[in-house]
Amino acid sequence: MIEIPDLAAGGLAAGTLSAFVLAGGLLSSRRRGARQQEEIAGLRSQVDAARAETGGVSRAYAAEVSHLAQRRVPAEATRAAHPHVQVPGPLHPDLAGTELGAGLDGVLDGVAAAVAQERKRVDAAARAGMRGATREIQAGLYRLQDQLRGLQQRYDDPELAQTLFALDHENEQSLRRAQVTAVVCGAWVGLAREESHLVDAVTGGQSRLVGYHRVRIHNHLETGTALVSHAVEPVAIIVAELLDNALRHSAPDTEVVVNLERAHHGVSVTIDDAGVGMSPDERAYAQRMVAGTEPILLSELGDPPRMGLAAIGQLTRQFDLSVDLSSPSPYGGVRAVLLVKNHLLSRIDPAQRPPAAAAPRSTRTAAEQPVPEAVPLAPEPVAAYDTGAITHEPAPDGDALPQRRRRARAALPAETAAAPARTPEESAAALGALQSGTAAARSAAPTEGNEPR
Repeated sequence: MIEIPDLAAGGLAAGTLSAFVLAGGLLSSRRRGARQQEEIAGLRSQVDAARAETGGVSRAYAAEVSHLAQRRVPAEATRAAHPHVQVPGPLHPDLAGTELGAGLDGVLDGVAAAVAQERKRVDAAARAGMRGATREIQAGLYRLQDQLRGLQQRYDDPELAQTLFALDHENEQSLRRAQVTAVVCGAWVGLAREESHLVDAVTGGQSRLVGYHRVRIHNHLETGTALVSHAVEPVAIIVAELLDNALRHSAPDTEVVVNLERAHHGVSVTIDDAGVGMSPDERAYAQRMVAGTEPILLSELGDPPRMGLAAIGQLTRQFDLSVDLSSPSPYGGVRAVLLVKNHLLSRIDPAQRPPAAAAPRSTRTAAEQPVPEAVPLAPEPVAAYDTGAITHEPAPDGDALPQRRRRARAALPAETAAAPARTPEESAAALGALQSGTAAARSAAPTEGNEPR
């Protein structure tokens, strides 16, 4: 029989044991809770760090996009017209080679392509408009030229002749500028000529200029060296523009020297001036323009546009000519060399068709001249408005004023036809008026300007 004290002691022991068990379970539970709290805190820290990192990346992306829109895209658009402009790089250089960096660069490439395409479209529209305008201007100047010629033939008064010659030469300046503008805009040269002596084409280009009397031409070619018909006017235009640059950029009391010489691949026309010369950058730009190998936009010609070199580039590309500006002149200025290749050359029998009376005679002796061959006369040119080759009428003091030698041309209106035949007395009076007017117009000829072409 169990005693009550023993029973109480057993119950107490069992209770104590249960308490220890419960205390151990509670302690384990608290420890697990603490570990869970630590794990939760760690996870929260990781989440907060991830959120902070994501926010930082987002802010970095936003900064790059803002930099692209505000700085890089405008600079890329400006560089299309001004190649010297530098486009800024990304704010974070470590983006190079990443997907984001490639995407940003792709935006710039797209902007550059779109701007270039739009510039070409606008330039083409501008060229078309200018072609139409210059065509109308040229037609009006040709009509004025014909009227002036008719007046020169009709009237004998020396003072009137002086005025007419001055107006004719001024009209030639306007016609030359309109023609150059049309060529730059993609128009044809506008004239149809027959085969001509090369020296006549060079002197024709010379006589289109203010200050033509400062040009000295030395002809070292064989007599009869000529140009095929379609090369006559392009050569005259190129020579005129090269001489214009030489005259404008050299002192009024200096000469521009032209040498015509035979070369292995054709004939060279070398123009030397004693002007200010060009810097290496200017020379490189000019050479790029006259080479004609790259398309030139009107917006690249400056303000006001410098059309001369651009027109030369168009003609060298169209007619397989070559112009070199890479070497300086021995006089300290610029040397320009026009090479007319053999396939553009021809020969005219000087006995049947001599050069213009005022054209420089060849420096070759009779022994050096080739034996002339029978060359048939060139056929009549197609009907077209032709300004004719300009020659020089000798004046008492040795200078010459540009005059025109008639060429075959389309039928003119009745009011511009030649005057009827005159009596010997009338012809003598006309000759005296011509000589007086020539001398007076030459002495009154203005000097050339200084603005660049």
